[in-house]
Amino acid sequence: MLRNRSTIALLTAELISTTGIQMTFVALPWFVLVTTGSVQKMSYVLAAEIAPMAIFGIPSGTVVARLGGRLTMLISDLLRVPLMILVPLLHWTGGLTFPILIVIVFVLGLFSAPYFAAQRTIIPELYGSDEKIVSKVSAAFGGAQQVTLIVGPVLGGLLVAAFGPAAVLLVDAATYLVAFVLVLALVHAGRPVPQDESSRGLFAGVRFLGRDRVLGPMTLTVILLDASAAALFTSLPALVYLRYGQDVKIVGWLFAALGIGALGGAVLAMKALDHFSPLRLAAGAMVLVVLPLWALVATLPWEAVGAILFACGVFVPLVNAPIMGLLTTRPPVALRAKVMTAVLTASALGGPAGRLVVGPMFADWGISATYAALAGAISVAALLFVLSTLRADEGPISAPVHDLAV
Repeated sequence: MLRNRSTIALLTAELISTTGIQMTFVALPWFVLVTTGSVQKMSYVLAAEIAPMAIFGIPSGTVVARLGGRLTMLISDLLRVPLMILVPLLHWTGGLTFPILIVIVFVLGLFSAPYFAAQRTIIPELYGSDEKIVSKVSAAFGGAQQVTLIVGPVLGGLLVAAFGPAAVLLVDAATYLVAFVLVLALVHAGRPVPQDESSRGLFAGVRFLGRDRVLGPMTLTVILLDASAAALFTSLPALVYLRYGQDVKIVGWLFAALGIGALGGAVLAMKALDHFSPLRLAAGAMVLVVLPLWALVATLPWEAVGAILFACGVFVPLVNAPIMGLLTTRPPVALRAKVMTAVLTASALGGPAGRLVVGPMFADWGISATYAALAGAISVAALLFVLSTLRADEGPISAPVHDLAV
């Protein structure tokens, strides 16, 4: 993998641009909190960022299939640069209103689903369709993301404290530009995929999921799982703002604790895939992700919250890497982009709701009751996920050939 120039470029672009995104995940909610003082408005902005994935995720699969993964990534990075610059520019000139901020963040969110799908469909083009190999490469990309989860929030918290949140958004814009140059110069994969009868139509990916006994039930559980996870992540800036003295650096350390655990988990996932089937590994790890979250119901020092997030983070890659391997190898080549964006759409259906409700829940229910509700929802979603994976693991992993030809 480390001898493949396209892979190195993709990993480097992932490290740089996702570091900027993680910095923004601290800077953007903090920007809303300090300029409006409203936890509810913070939730609205973060929900607007993920809502386009739910609305336009399925059509974006057709875009990726027609343009190819490389061109999709290039267009996405290039267009996000001026959009991200627009927020601090309007803020400093006095022209940024809350409705305008919502619109800009919504447009930025349009590129999330096609960019992620494009990147992940390039992996089997480089390495073939062996599920375990692709799962291992996906674990490496997951590890790169976890490095950014360590560095990005800490760096973002320090820069926000030193220069203000608006300035950090400019850094994020610069990371998109660097990622664009890397992909343009060094990535030589991600060509348009020839379409066939099975991949024709806007909802071809949805139809495949409806027939597939593994990915179909799993995708339904993702809606509840990602809604709860989105609420949990969105709650962290608000938790620090309300309970830990409005110290933005603590936000960065909490996300870093999750990232450190997940980085170790990514290495562990690459080893564990040599000894366990991907489905069984994902099912067992899902249970271990959920258990520490119940401790958040108690009133704890921020260091203890960081330890809980670290414990959860260790097991997240052991779920994500096998599932990503399945998503990128199980569908036929012509359908991969559409299946990927269909699953991302399912994920995003829950995401905006999770981001929207956490602010009002903190305000109306209190912190402890909110975390009890979130832990309960994630536990239910995890149970459904485990049941769907174990049921699927009882029979042959391959979908019937006649199903794929429909």
